[in-house]
Amino acid sequence: MRAVEDTWVVVPLYNEAAVVGEVVTGLRRSFAHVVCVDDASRDGSGDAAARAGAVVVRHPVNLGQGAALQTGVDWALSQPGTRFVVTFDADGQHQVADALAMVERLRSGEADVVIGSRFLDGRTRVSPLKRAVLRAAVVHTNATTGVRMTDAHNGLRAMTREVAASLDITQNRMAHASEIVEQIGRGGWRWVEHPVEVLYTDYSVAKGQSVLNSVNIVTELIFK
Repeated sequence: MRAVEDTWVVVPLYNEAAVVGEVVTGLRRSFAHVVCVDDASRDGSGDAAARAGAVVVRHPVNLGQGAALQTGVDWALSQPGTRFVVTFDADGQHQVADALAMVERLRSGEADVVIGSRFLDGRTRVSPLKRAVLRAAVVHTNATTGVRMTDAHNGLRAMTREVAASLDITQNRMAHASEIVEQIGRGGWRWVEHPVEVLYTDYSVAKGQSVLNSVNIVTELIFK
């Protein structure tokens, strides 16, 4: 299959040297253009991503995932021929096939934004505690943004160039996801959710991402 040429995949990157090379390699089998924003990693993550074929943009100091996404989106929009932008996590939890399917929904003209949801089918195995925390975050986001989604804090998103250009992400850490949803709603963009699989690996669980990230989301939403 020929790699997609009109899409940039934006990967925020912080201390994921153990897995980011494999993630980038998998992406580049299907997407010609991948940009990783190295948010001042201390473990050589940026070099690993570059060896795997990604363009690497580096933050001199750690600014947070929201800032890394904004930097990556700005880079993607500066490149000629960019029609679509995908955001994709660096830790190996997202599936390339899901990203491809989401871009095709954009290409068909069905929507301006496609948001991944791990709760629309049974592929993702989520612990009861994590599910409860994520549901709380969704309830809060739905209430405060007016956009009713089932999984507002999934990092896998696909959007048209026009939507990407409208984003102004100022929440630099986990609350940026709600900010993106709010801006989608405020902009009147047509959006749909797409069922995706989030794979909770031994690696991600060992890093504490299975529950702690979800708790951080809720905390930052409340106290931002």
